[in-house]
Amino acid sequence: MVVMGVTGSGKTTVGEALAHAIHATYVDGDKLHPEANIAKMSAGIPLDDADRWPWLAKVGETLRQESTPIIVGCSALKRAYRDFIAEQAGAPVLFIYLDGSRDLISRRMRERTGHFMPTSLLYSQFATLEVPGKDENAVVVAIDAPLEKIVSDITATFEERQS
Repeated sequence: MVVMGVTGSGKTTVGEALAHAIHATYVDGDKLHPEANIAKMSAGIPLDDADRWPWLAKVGETLRQESTPIIVGCSALKRAYRDFIAEQAGAPVLFIYLDGSRDLISRRMRERTGHFMPTSLLYSQFATLEVPGKDENAVVVAIDAPLEKIVSDITATFEERQS
């Protein structure tokens, strides 16, 4: 699974809680970025596709290499990125899109500490975002609910798909 969405949507928080709930491993996709990407984003410079493809390959490889259930937090903003991740994973990947308003996410970003991504990049992420289509292996989850509700909704959907 990939927990996806723009910066500040809660990928790490939801991913870690979901992994705990379904006994999976969570990998923060930010830790898979090359140092050059982190430096660029820290400086407020949006990544371009040339920056993203090697990182997305690493996300897919991480999914492929694990024999136990794994969840990776990754923005996966474009359909082409999601298709590429699934291709690299070599198996179907369920994308969990964390959907929230710019105002909500911007407020959350202003309140968080210790993250390299500045609030200024949120708008470029929304500009790049292609919301998963109905024909994609994806579920959309509203992030304006309490964490426990978000995780229970995702878990219920995951269990439905397993049966």
